[in-house]
Amino acid sequence: MNSLSASLFAFVALAMSASAIEKPNIIIFLVDDMGVMDTSVPFLTDETGEPVVHPLNEWYRTPSMARLAAQGTRFSTFYAQSVCSPTRATVMTGQNATRHATTQWIRPEANNKGKFGPDAWNWTGLKKDDVTLPRVLQSAGYRTLFLGKAHFGPLDSEGADPLNLGFDVNIGGAPWGRPKSYLAKDHYGNHPKYAKEMTHNVPHLEAYYDTDTFLTEALTLEANKEISKSVEAAEPFFMLMSHYALHAPFDSDPRFAANYANSDKSKNAKAFATLVEGMDKSLGDIMDHLEALGVAEETLILFLGDNGSDAPLGGSHAVASSAPLLGKKGTHYEGGMRVPFIAAWAKPDAARPEQQRLPIAQGIIQTQLGTIMDLYPTILEVAGAINPTGHIYDGYGLDKLLSGQSDEAHPDVFLMHFPHDHRSKYFTSYRNGDWKLVYHYYPKMNKQKSHYELFNLKDDFAESKNLASSNPEKLNGMVRAMVAQLEAEGALYPVGGDGNELKPTVP
Repeated sequence: MNSLSASLFAFVALAMSASAIEKPNIIIFLVDDMGVMDTSVPFLTDETGEPVVHPLNEWYRTPSMARLAAQGTRFSTFYAQSVCSPTRATVMTGQNATRHATTQWIRPEANNKGKFGPDAWNWTGLKKDDVTLPRVLQSAGYRTLFLGKAHFGPLDSEGADPLNLGFDVNIGGAPWGRPKSYLAKDHYGNHPKYAKEMTHNVPHLEAYYDTDTFLTEALTLEANKEISKSVEAAEPFFMLMSHYALHAPFDSDPRFAANYANSDKSKNAKAFATLVEGMDKSLGDIMDHLEALGVAEETLILFLGDNGSDAPLGGSHAVASSAPLLGKKGTHYEGGMRVPFIAAWAKPDAARPEQQRLPIAQGIIQTQLGTIMDLYPTILEVAGAINPTGHIYDGYGLDKLLSGQSDEAHPDVFLMHFPHDHRSKYFTSYRNGDWKLVYHYYPKMNKQKSHYELFNLKDDFAESKNLASSNPEKLNGMVRAMVAQLEAEGALYPVGGDGNELKPTVP
């Protein structure tokens, strides 16, 4: 080899090495049924953008979330779908639920479209050939890890196993949306005392049977083992840490029960609080492990819930489990789809090349709206991965917002389409700036008995004043904008008694 060839070889090798070093590890820490108020960290702000502590923030204990928030940026307004499977498909594809058409939670054993739901909705979930975030990251050199709740497809479907969707490792992922039990003595639902046909049983955790290891802890221990394997192999990793907590059944985590023993809240409410604290300990344990391995500076953590709160603290359409917001999981109100979101480097160091790809302001609250669709383009950008040709995604990169700036190119818009029967029935919710529209396809199924609810969230974040009748011009514009986005994303609509689609009526 001549000197010029040797120099070129050395340059290429150095460039490849630098590229590998600068590729960050990425963790999505996804918490089931965690709304924006299920934490001691205040996310809601006053009119100046300063955080406001509410009574629920004083009830929960989440010091690890506080630690993460101090190291990064949290959003006061971050939206997910109001139920789990639509959000999970969106995290995987970057597409709004209207586009990927999984618009309802997936019942493992049967189609649960509802009496008037669209026949063509995607109840079979994600497929082997779908473009997914882990598959794209695999092609960029990542080892891809899945732990916890999957719920990407029903029984016997391709999406039932995360290994079919681009993950190299699956621990705990199955068609179920909840565990049968969080307890090791119950084998996390696999104990012979249950029926021969197992349902809602969490797989792959046999090593913890008949110990004192709560499900949240078992998944955390396994996550740290997989992180260690990746670090030992010098492979960048992407991990979707998808806890079954905080979903029912509300089994109390004995590690934290004493913290709530003297409360006058219900047994289930106290158990829910232990699930929150156990989830938070998991976050802290993973952050500690990253630091012990010396990779915290090169690891990005994106923390969020998958839908609004399901805390057992009051009615579905009341100011209760998400107070001061209205509603909870499965509803069209803010408490049904507002979730906590924190982005941070596991150990901030602005000199690190990985962190220079995505600078994140520390200890701030971003008041501009963000959505779950935004994760996909943000992660691809920081990973140096390329979106496959022809794959449409609906999100916008969060880089500017995470740096603490405003971003005029990022729309303050969120559309949540639910043509099914649940706590709230057959609706589309559309947020645009300070205004929010809820369109009811079957007016008689909601207490207003009207197609339209219109709120100004700046003045009325509790959605107590329906302004539809007093603001006809704004209502007309909002409905037209909602319809345009529904059509652009290929929405499927509920059907009427005659079997025809019920499309929104413009006033």
